[in-house]
Amino acid sequence: MAAESTALIDVGVLFAAVALAGVVANRIGQSVIPFYILVGMAIGEYVLGRIDFPALLGTDLVPHGSALALAETDFVYVGAELGIVFLLFFLGLEFNLNRLIEARSRIGRAGTWDLAINFGIGLALGYAIFGAFLPAFLTAGIVYISSSAIITKSLIDLGWIANDEADPILGTLVYEDLFIAVYLAVASALVLGGGDVGEALGQIGVAIGFILALLVAVYLGTAWFQRSLETDSNEFVVLRAIGITVLVAGAALALGVSEAVAAFFVGMAFSSTDHVHDLENLLEPIRDTFAAVFFFWIGLITDPTLFPDVLGLIALAVALTAPSKLVSGYLGGRAYDLDERHSVRVGLGMTTRGEFSLIIASIALAGAGTGLAEGTAETIYAFSVGYVLLMSILGTTLMQYSDRIEAVVVPRLTASGPTAGATDD
Repeated sequence: MAAESTALIDVGVLFAAVALAGVVANRIGQSVIPFYILVGMAIGEYVLGRIDFPALLGTDLVPHGSALALAETDFVYVGAELGIVFLLFFLGLEFNLNRLIEARSRIGRAGTWDLAINFGIGLALGYAIFGAFLPAFLTAGIVYISSSAIITKSLIDLGWIANDEADPILGTLVYEDLFIAVYLAVASALVLGGGDVGEALGQIGVAIGFILALLVAVYLGTAWFQRSLETDSNEFVVLRAIGITVLVAGAALALGVSEAVAAFFVGMAFSSTDHVHDLENLLEPIRDTFAAVFFFWIGLITDPTLFPDVLGLIALAVALTAPSKLVSGYLGGRAYDLDERHSVRVGLGMTTRGEFSLIIASIALAGAGTGLAEGTAETIYAFSVGYVLLMSILGTTLMQYSDRIEAVVVPRLTASGPTAGATDD
């Protein structure tokens, strides 16, 4: 019974901490996402857990920080997974299959610019540092993939979701998520399998097969998804939507496919029904609750003592890849025929990195001594955590202060060329 009581206290501490972070962020007019991350780091085992309060205060009446710190419990981990699932589910609700097909050429152009520029820079950076293909391949993935979860949350919080810049941002995220589903299968097989190409091909086949099955379900299953929510009870709508979404996401994860990609397709399936408005209203509080847990979890698993050894690498990566996302995002906006202002916003919106970079880092760490040398694996992990933390703060800040940035950048871009026709907000 004592263990259960302690677990409940831990959950209470978690939600109290993120609530306090929200109050602070709101008071100073900042995005709440970096504050969720920072408060998770502050009360985790790597910061609070290492403080020797008895020695510091000269009394044994105060426990050591390790007794007060919050650990990565099963609830926190599963809650973080649910945060990713619900955020990507809502992304799917905004992007139905017909819209995806209609915009396929634009998504292809914007996504290819994004992939070529950012994955290419990451590959060159990784090879220059590690001198081998596999570490370079992992580094490329870490710096290439934007955070669907954080960006989607920011789009909603800032009210950009209905703006012109939302389409290229969402379209590029779709492209990235589809690419990363295959990439993760390749990376896992190469790192954990010690470079076994045959195993990699098998996992790629499973990933592609699952994605194609989801596409068929989305295309042919509109009537079924419509009937699944035919009820007068809000309770049953919520339970059925969550049951379908989480079950499909869990099945995807069990097969080695990104749960985020699966949740996106389920959301896209529901987007073709008459229940989109109901789903958005009923599930929004659930989405935001578990999204807070997800960002808190990023901070909780972050060990800042790893950063000093990789500060130079982090600084170099930020200096190269923050501008590269701005450029590729701007080109993506132009591929959608947006004007300079909205195209700049696309670049600002795509800068954040997050959950997928951490997943790649965890693959690297798990492959220490197998596909990667132990020192290399630890370096990649430490770099990724520090890089994600910095880029999540930088990306959300750039989005929040986009008006000021646009006021400086857009006049210079406008003066250098003609403006494409696009309506203003």
